[in-house]
Amino acid sequence: MFSYRHAFHAGNHADVLKHFVLIQLLKYLNQKDVAYSYIDTHAGAGVYALDSAQATKTAEFETGIAPLWERDDLPAPLAEYVQVIKDMNPSGKMRYYPGSPYCADIVAREQDRLRLFELHPADAKLLDENFRKLEQHAAAQGKRPATRGKRVIVNRADGFVGLKALLPPPSRRALVLCDPPYEDKQDYRKVMDMLNEALKRFPGGTYAVWYPLLQRIEARNFAERMKHLPAASWLNVTLCVSTPGPDGIALHTSGMFIVNPPYTLEPMLKQVMPYLVKVLGRDAGAKFTLESGEAATARKGGARSA
Repeated sequence: MFSYRHAFHAGNHADVLKHFVLIQLLKYLNQKDVAYSYIDTHAGAGVYALDSAQATKTAEFETGIAPLWERDDLPAPLAEYVQVIKDMNPSGKMRYYPGSPYCADIVAREQDRLRLFELHPADAKLLDENFRKLEQHAAAQGKRPATRGKRVIVNRADGFVGLKALLPPPSRRALVLCDPPYEDKQDYRKVMDMLNEALKRFPGGTYAVWYPLLQRIEARNFAERMKHLPAASWLNVTLCVSTPGPDGIALHTSGMFIVNPPYTLEPMLKQVMPYLVKVLGRDAGAKFTLESGEAATARKGGARSA
């Protein structure tokens, strides 16, 4: 049950897609003064050392953040994402990589609330410790008062279950990120059940789901099933960095499915995704897809690939 550890995969091409999109969603929410809730159903450890035994064993960051680190031609939205990581590494050496909770903490404002769920006992402990250190450092620098327990709450609990009690949020504004490990094929069903329940409770929320494109049938059909959720609109973007191998094991493609996306997201992705394919692509099979639709009719928008 607790075999998955994101430290082995931190900073890979899937993280680039997930965190780059996440930051853009948060920046859109920041445009209004009203506070919002950021809810992370599978928060992980929060911060990852790229020189750790886990990260260096697989070196997956070489497929993601590493090729972007020294680029001087980054499109503005990607530059904002890379800057978050560079600010975490003031020495200039790429040593630490932020998970989604840290990205949210940096981009969200003082009045916004972070609710972080992590069920893995080791990662939940690390998440709690990492945020304690981050808030102590921020308070010492005078950047933000230490408001742990109010602004940021870490729960060692199942986010699939815990989300229900947080919807609708008091401010009626929220972004929910859901990115389970999908090692258990039941995770696909749990995501669908969670989204259906969440949309009943809070139909106006924005829900972002990261998912891998694997050989198993649950993965291949997942995005199609989400297109039929009872939501006003959706957007689906995928990034493939290489031709699938014959064993079908290695992760070559992942996607972000956003329910109720901001109107600015699709045109921005049309500009940025070709760049990601060019820089992160490892062979002629590299490409992206981008599609959108409205309501539960799953009307497709224009698919884009490169």
